[in-house]
Amino acid sequence: MSDGHEHNGHEHVPSRQRRRFPGISSRTYEHPADRSALVALRKLSGFDTVFKALSGLLPERSLRLLFLSDSVRVSDQQFAHLNVMLRDACYILDLEKVPPMYVNQDPQPNAMCIGLDEPIIVVTTGLVELLDEEEMRAVVGHEVGHALSGHSVYRTILLFLTSLAVRVAWIPLGNLAIMAIVTGLREWFRKSELSADRAGLLVGQDLQASMRGLMKIAGGNHLHEMNVDAFLAQAEEYEAGGDLRDSVLKILNVLPRSHPFTTVRAAELKKWAESRDYQRIMDGHYPRRDEDKDTSVRDSWRESANHYSTHVKSSKDPLMKLVTDLAGGAGDLGDRVRRGFGGFTNTSPKPPQGPQTGPSDSSGDDRPPRDGS
Repeated sequence: MSDGHEHNGHEHVPSRQRRRFPGISSRTYEHPADRSALVALRKLSGFDTVFKALSGLLPERSLRLLFLSDSVRVSDQQFAHLNVMLRDACYILDLEKVPPMYVNQDPQPNAMCIGLDEPIIVVTTGLVELLDEEEMRAVVGHEVGHALSGHSVYRTILLFLTSLAVRVAWIPLGNLAIMAIVTGLREWFRKSELSADRAGLLVGQDLQASMRGLMKIAGGNHLHEMNVDAFLAQAEEYEAGGDLRDSVLKILNVLPRSHPFTTVRAAELKKWAESRDYQRIMDGHYPRRDEDKDTSVRDSWRESANHYSTHVKSSKDPLMKLVTDLAGGAGDLGDRVRRGFGGFTNTSPKPPQGPQTGPSDSSGDDRPPRDGS
């Protein structure tokens, strides 16, 4: 546990007793969708070529100089409380080299971990002023989780390509090629945020603080006006409400975003915190970094596939319910199709009026009209 003693250069550790995870592998907290999305991204046509080219072209030294010259670097002399949190997060997740951290003047609450060779953590003044100590500790742990997972490399590529796509928008084919990779990167990054939220919880070890932080990011510093249970109920309503039209709109709304919606993040984190996996980690049973080289890619794929299968089967989203119905051959599917989008709401289908009396009762009426009306 974190005991206030110096370890690997991490001193000034807070005295509050929290468990430490020596040698922890990022596989411990990574969301299955994070790993599978990254694997799929790497298989995207042209991604390897672009990645190798950008790795050599991106002005990382310029980026570091920019933050050094126009932001405040966290240290014992500047934002000392953030420096303590940063060292503590690295101590708990056993990240030996503490990444540099900067505070940037921006009223928008935000934080990011970027960099190709070495990660840099940046937090905005809006975020520092919004969150209390325990909420901020979860955010710092979130960014250290990004660093441990190696997410900063792909985040940097995403930022550069997004900017490049705007510049070459007048070149039709060039813009399409770049946007295909940007879309893939955004899909992966949304999943990686779920992983980093878990890392933040492992560092803070205070679920309520993590929930409060997400609520504040969504609704500002008005905790007396907000309620965690009601906030989580929004996520339930968002997933289950509406019909197929709403499912399509959800997809369209999330495509341009780099982060999942805040209520969704809160619900996902709470679900993980209540899982057996989280309890096992807290009991000291978790994958170690020195075992990463022996990890089977096939096993990772299988775990991801099982996650998606479980997610689809348990989802209350109308589109996911349709997928489940198609896979299971639901008996009322034809009637729901005839009723159109309204037939795919989250309401249960009406029970049959009476027992079937013979084959003729179900032969002709279930076929859609030939003229498509």
